[in-house]
Amino acid sequence: MANSPRNIRSQRLFLRAPLAGGAQVPLDRAQTNYLVNVLRVRAGAEVRVFNGRDGEWQATLLEESRRSFRLDMVKLIRSQPPPADLHYLFVPIRQARLDYMVEKAVEMGVTRLRPVLSQHGQVSRLNTDRMEAHAIEAAEQCGVLAIPEVDAARPLAAVIDDWSKEDAGRRIVFCDEQHGGSDPLAVLAGVQPAPLALLVGPEGGFSDEERRVLREQSFVTALPLGPRILRADTAGVAALALIQAVLGDWRGSVRNVGEPVEKEDMIS
Repeated sequence: MANSPRNIRSQRLFLRAPLAGGAQVPLDRAQTNYLVNVLRVRAGAEVRVFNGRDGEWQATLLEESRRSFRLDMVKLIRSQPPPADLHYLFVPIRQARLDYMVEKAVEMGVTRLRPVLSQHGQVSRLNTDRMEAHAIEAAEQCGVLAIPEVDAARPLAAVIDDWSKEDAGRRIVFCDEQHGGSDPLAVLAGVQPAPLALLVGPEGGFSDEERRVLREQSFVTALPLGPRILRADTAGVAALALIQAVLGDWRGSVRNVGEPVEKEDMIS
């Protein structure tokens, strides 16, 4: 019961309120508009809700008065899983591609979004509220139960200088288009599974000085991504897939051993 498979057809909503059996959560104007007007959910319908702390709950949408709705918690569907620990450091790119990057990072299990500013970066101002909104939307759509933290942008040099104090024990895997190697799986096979951070540079790549500094750090591992030059958002997805497959939660099945596959969980 507490870890039942997600229903990919159910409407899901992120709430900030505590969730527990019998709890009643009033919806604000934006949440009401999203459920009732955008998703066309009607009073009495089932909605799945989560807050990143208390698991996923089945709730019922109830109309209190015209334009006023609430969600009544019915039962726990999935317990909150243990928190993952994968940070994503990236140089901000232009907005449309950045939205895509954030969404895919959430789908790939990133738990903290950490924008950094580099010498060749083309974007210096970042809307972290927009990033958080896209992270929430991605979590609602893909069944994730946790929303990643979103940091303010910091210069890459400052992040590296402070790493041993703020992130001691966490290894950075950085996408190095000048690595010279051709086997990212072999590189990752020599890295301890956790904790990890992935670092992806800007469209123009890291400067020679930034690359030199990164390679000199004992807590940094350079990662090749094959013979082609990838866009920053593509490189991020590719590297996250490799990390999750070799070191992360793709190594075993998310489904409990012996748990039957339900028809609603299958995508044709």
